[in-house]
Amino acid sequence: MIDYTREGDIWTATLNRPEKANSLTHDMLVSLAEFMEDAQAARAVILTGQGKVFSAGADLDEARAGLAVSDIWERLSGAIAALPGLSICAMNGTLAGGAMGMALASDLRIAVPTAKFFYPVMKLGFLPQPSDPGRMAALIGPARTKLILMGGQKITAEDALLFGLVDRIVEPEALLETAHQIAADTIAATPEIAAGIKAMCAAQPGLLDG
Repeated sequence: MIDYTREGDIWTATLNRPEKANSLTHDMLVSLAEFMEDAQAARAVILTGQGKVFSAGADLDEARAGLAVSDIWERLSGAIAALPGLSICAMNGTLAGGAMGMALASDLRIAVPTAKFFYPVMKLGFLPQPSDPGRMAALIGPARTKLILMGGQKITAEDALLFGLVDRIVEPEALLETAHQIAADTIAATPEIAAGIKAMCAAQPGLLDG
């Protein structure tokens, strides 16, 4: 349900459960967390998906059984935020629910024009994952964060770009190529320079890791 590839210094994780809108099970989240923890050696990490939806969040059956409040989500987003290399979330479609944490923890987010973004935790009776509101607010501000988390609004790719939730809108056929192009300078630089720039960005007032 997840495909992993390592092409030189670029490691890629591809969600591959399109028949279930790439919804995430506990086993999938553990696998992703372990991959990201191992990817400390990677110069760049790309997270993407198969099909027309990047991820619908938690698998509904497992969410009802407790996955929605599991700490595995924080383990995963923490592992992504801790990567010393460049992390790019290349969203092939809509992103919903707890899967938002993976994108928020990444350094960069690119998305196809048809992608939408929503996080309906209040409607479902759950709090968001602990680090998600802070990371989202660092990107788009507190009011727009409340628009999504408390107002339950579904944000289009165009609005996400305007807000700063995504950094570029890319046609589907160019999504992965664009992610590789963005990573090219990081891979060409020495690891110390790349990690140093990332640390300097994280140290700026008002910014969070990832």
